[in-house]
Amino acid sequence: MMKRTTYALVLLLFMSLGVLSQETQSSEDQTLSFEEYLGYVKQHHPIIKQAKLTLTAAEANLLKARGGFDPKVEVDYDRKKFKETEYYDQLNAAFKIPTWYGIELKANFEENTGEFLDPSLTVPDNGLYSAGISFSVAQGLLINDRMADLKKAKFFLTQSKAEQELLVNEILYDATNAYLNWVQYSNERDIYASFVENAQLRLDAVTRSSEVGETAAIDITEARIILQNRVLSEEAAKLNQRKAALVVSNFLWLDGVPLEIETAVQPNAPTLITIQQSLGMELFNNETPGLEGHPKLISLDAKIGGLQVDRALKRNNLLPRVDLQYNFLSTQYDVARSFNTANYKAFVNVSFPLFLRKERGELKLSNLKLQDAEFDRMSTAVTLQNKIEAARTEIESFATQKELISEIVVDYQALVAAEERKFDLGESSLFLINSREQKLIEAKLKENEVTIKQIEAMAKLYNVLGITDEAENL
Repeated sequence: MMKRTTYALVLLLFMSLGVLSQETQSSEDQTLSFEEYLGYVKQHHPIIKQAKLTLTAAEANLLKARGGFDPKVEVDYDRKKFKETEYYDQLNAAFKIPTWYGIELKANFEENTGEFLDPSLTVPDNGLYSAGISFSVAQGLLINDRMADLKKAKFFLTQSKAEQELLVNEILYDATNAYLNWVQYSNERDIYASFVENAQLRLDAVTRSSEVGETAAIDITEARIILQNRVLSEEAAKLNQRKAALVVSNFLWLDGVPLEIETAVQPNAPTLITIQQSLGMELFNNETPGLEGHPKLISLDAKIGGLQVDRALKRNNLLPRVDLQYNFLSTQYDVARSFNTANYKAFVNVSFPLFLRKERGELKLSNLKLQDAEFDRMSTAVTLQNKIEAARTEIESFATQKELISEIVVDYQALVAAEERKFDLGESSLFLINSREQKLIEAKLKENEVTIKQIEAMAKLYNVLGITDEAENL
């Protein structure tokens, strides 16, 4: 049942891709183009979906950090009554507004009664209103935990976006390489298949010629050995092609269900233009692409930014802690002039460690982490630049090699054709034809390899540049 379900899903996939042949063309191979294949990878691959979850978590973390600046309403109510005696009845309501530079605005209302109330808590019968401010004048004024958390959360969001792009880039690069391997082995199978047909025709011709006494019987044996070797090579190519197709299947998913490419489905060799368009690359000129906007460097810059915030916080912790609070008092909340400096409540708290060993140790560790990240950033930038140059050099080199090997293939084809004409005239041998043809096979295989390597070099440039659909163009 599971097997039938899998085949049904595979059928559904290729119907949606439009690669199923018509009933009148059922004998022809089905094809899966690179554009269609990569589109499915982008849309359905689970790791790409997982990368989006990482970004969502970073956004939630930023929202959490912003919550540190949310206004707050606090209400404290405490009452004690025993044997018809009200010991105390205390109500304290406050509205607080945190601000950026460690300053907090506060409005308060107190209403306290009772026979055993602490005298310091005595307020007018209608209650007491207060409005004030609390802040730190040294440690915690320019930066504190709340400010640091929000700044680091913003850097973390930037870092998460960059890492998401890198993850998507890596998946698409691996998927591209898998498809190109499939194309290479498929082409190899086609090459061997065409020469198997030639060997079969030659065996039939030699057999007929031997029957009428024009050639020796041993020539049949030689022609049969040639055919068997070609069939053996074709079978090995078929195996490699099927194994490569199964690797490609690892990247094909539909609604969380893995799909398997059927044997009849064949790849469609992409061109350099197709690769560039499908991977979101523009045609670049002779200038080396820069690293501006590279997601790896953006990620490292965001990491450095977060460490710089952490270092600033550790430096701030070396200062003494001086907390001040001042509140104007009034019995009327709706008359602003009723608040005056004669009625107030103030608070001062000062603390300072004598040796600062903990604070100095944390600052030193923070400096070391920051230096390590900066060295990593410099090393990564140099490495990426060199990889970009190497990829471009590969593309240019393989383009030259492709031109040369294409000319070699044409020349070998001419030699084989000439040798066959000589054989028909009785001036050559089966051995010489096979020798010429073997060189032609090797040249065609080399041409196929160079062609795929040139496209792989373009994919490698895409990978090194860290491009995704959301990234800027080259």
